Amino acid sequence: MSEKPRKFVYFFGDGSAEGNARMRDTLGGKGAGLADMSSAGLPVPPGYTITTEACRQFFEAGGRLLDSVVAEEEKALRRLERLLGRRLGDPENPLLLSVRSGSPVSMPGMMDTVLNLGLNDATVEGLARKSGNPRFAYDSYRRFIQMFSDVVLGIPRPILEGELTRAKRSARVASDVDLNAERLQALVLRLKQAVRHEIGRDFTQDARAQLSEARDAVFRSWNTDRAAHYRKLNGIPETLGTAVNVQAMVFGNLGATSATGVGFTRDPATGEPRFYGEYLRNAQGEDVVAGIRTPRPIEEMEQELPEAYAELREITTRLERHYRDIQDFEFTVEEGRLFMLQTRRGQRTGMAALRIAVDMVDEGLLSKREGIERVEPERHRRTRERRDPVIGHRRRPGRRAGRGGQRRRRGPAGRPRPRARAPVPVQDVHGHRELISSRNRRHGRGAAPRGHGGRPGHRGPRSGLPPRGDKPRRSGARGRGRSPCLSGPCP
Repeated sequence: MSEKPRKFVYFFGDGSAEGNARMRDTLGGKGAGLADMSSAGLPVPPGYTITTEACRQFFEAGGRLLDSVVAEEEKALRRLERLLGRRLGDPENPLLLSVRSGSPVSMPGMMDTVLNLGLNDATVEGLARKSGNPRFAYDSYRRFIQMFSDVVLGIPRPILEGELTRAKRSARVASDVDLNAERLQALVLRLKQAVRHEIGRDFTQDARAQLSEARDAVFRSWNTDRAAHYRKLNGIPETLGTAVNVQAMVFGNLGATSATGVGFTRDPATGEPRFYGEYLRNAQGEDVVAGIRTPRPIEEMEQELPEAYAELREITTRLERHYRDIQDFEFTVEEGRLFMLQTRRGQRTGMAALRIAVDMVDEGLLSKREGIERVEPERHRRTRERRDPVIGHRRRPGRRAGRGGQRRRRGPAGRPRPRARAPVPVQDVHGHRELISSRNRRHGRGAAPRGHGGRPGHRGPRSGLPPRGDKPRRSGARGRGRSPCLSGPCP
């Protein structure tokens, strides 16, 4: 009897999924959550997950994906194209993709993401015609060039960000949303010229090559210095690897009826049973976490996008009751239609852990024993001693937020000298002790991922860490015999 061949690519979408919530070690936390939500019929953009085992083999093969995995991915991509009626690289009706990491243990902001993949000089024109919105098309293209150049081509981020800053200054506008289609088209040209100057060749125009290069770059991000440092701090094994999630893009930057946001089902700082998070209209996910624009409290979404807000509340409440724990979620609204991009167990402070456990016992979601098990002794001790090390106040100009790990300066008596930076890049995970933020943003991925060794740090919803967070737990307590799959028993 022949052995069943191993599977490296798992498809999800259209109300079904090949994976499930029990496959966290194989699909990563993000992939397992996407599969579970898709099987439950929740609005999730379709796509596929390349497994953590493929990542381990990628490094064993010297940074090359095995031919068998590439062939399996090609089948999944063709299935995605048939499902949506669009093709990657088609100049008339292009399929655009997001490529995101997802390890079995949450490592917020430590690995790489590429959005709007599939855009080039031909497909951007097709997207403009198809959407009837040239400004949206060129805004997406400039975002893709910036992100791809940073993550895949290794061009320092400030070089292309400087071009965007000069475009805004020339147009005498404060925000990128105020740049019109003509100025964005001119900006795209300057970005491509800058890329050519940096790497000596033109920006990649082949959409299939873009996908393979982005996929490999996300795998490689498992071994970046910042990711390795984060794993060392949090005791995460080097051998886990990351999955890669490839999904059809949904767009929060299509206009006033589109938005993107992040949040928690309860306040992660206090444990209060209130909806907590932020969002931006006419934006993509990176805008919320990069501090380019100041996000708005998620409560305001009820007035601006009432139908999407009501659906978001219903879905996140359902997710919390199913998983019986506070959920950290990401979402996008595309022209009034809601899409869920992620759900995972939300991090919380010691004080919040106590209140959430008590409230969930009172609500009948947990037994008393389970409620007690949800509160870690170290968190309880810090709560009693009032020594929770991670600061989580609203980020304001002048607030201490970290110590840029890449360029360190010494002040009197050899102490680190505070420096201002705007925005603070996540790559500075190595230090984060004496850094002053000059931008007002509440939840930014440029903030310190957590209190390093008891030192202050700042994070927010997108990070998976609350404003006053503790060391992440690797798994939450579950009732015995309870299926982790949202739609019922796991297949």
